[in-house]
Amino acid sequence: MNLPLDPAMLLSVVNMNLRDRYSSLTDFCKSNNVDEEDIKKRLATIDYYYVEEKNQFT
Repeated sequence: MNLPLDPAMLLSVVNMNLRDRYSSLTDFCKSNNVDEEDIKKRLATIDYYYVEEKNQFT
């Protein structure tokens, strides 16, 4: 999966997928062959962090 480079667009794509298709960030990353830590770091630059209980970045 080609993820957007822009953190705001990345946030939108990841949260939409977490809401609609995946039960966890780990499942999303494994299914799409993307690095979980990279996503977390990129979204932290705009002060969004993964909340496991909500299965989304807030």
